[in-house]
Amino acid sequence: MIKALIFDFDGLIIDSESPEFEAWHELFAEYGRELGPELWADLVGRPPTHFDLYGYFCKHIDPVIEVEKLRQDRRARVIALTITQPILPGVEEYLQSATALGLRIGLASSSTRDHVRGHLDRLKLLDYFHSIRCFEDTDRHKPDPTPYLKVLEDLGAKADEAIALEDSPNGVAAAKAAGIFCVAVPNPITCRLPLEHADHRLASLAEEPLEKIILRATANRGR
Repeated sequence: MIKALIFDFDGLIIDSESPEFEAWHELFAEYGRELGPELWADLVGRPPTHFDLYGYFCKHIDPVIEVEKLRQDRRARVIALTITQPILPGVEEYLQSATALGLRIGLASSSTRDHVRGHLDRLKLLDYFHSIRCFEDTDRHKPDPTPYLKVLEDLGAKADEAIALEDSPNGVAAAKAAGIFCVAVPNPITCRLPLEHADHRLASLAEEPLEKIILRATANRGR
């Protein structure tokens, strides 16, 4: 019996991946350079401490740039691009269906608590969640399974009683390492990345109702 539904945040609930990439792409382009897709692919779904992109920029692009101003300007650009992002298709319907079915609802993210909770509050989605684990809440981060294991513990659910919804290879790897049935729902940034390790893939959550996903997860348990 499925008892829990666990969401990723960035790129799954809102498309905050595209603004991040766009802001960095714009910056690199100002210098006539291109942000390599391989580098960016490795960053998606990981915590901000995984790789110092500011240090990389200073070393390889502009060694005399003022780092703190660069950080402030880029952050302001990302916020400006992200603050208008709507809830992605199907997300609210999944939250409503999960609530109606009596499922416990969690969220496992590598992003900061202020970022995640701030947008959930803006979108009036915060009250749906029984557990939210962000960057500050765990010592290990995706693709490590720790964020998912902590959310499972909070929700009082076993791995085979849960479904995870993810958009990135690192996120899918974390959910699968935790033993959770994982549905990949890529966004414009992650749709070109390898997601074959997910149990199922959707173009958006509007493609299939939650009830059908629950049937898929339940059938998967018998394999």
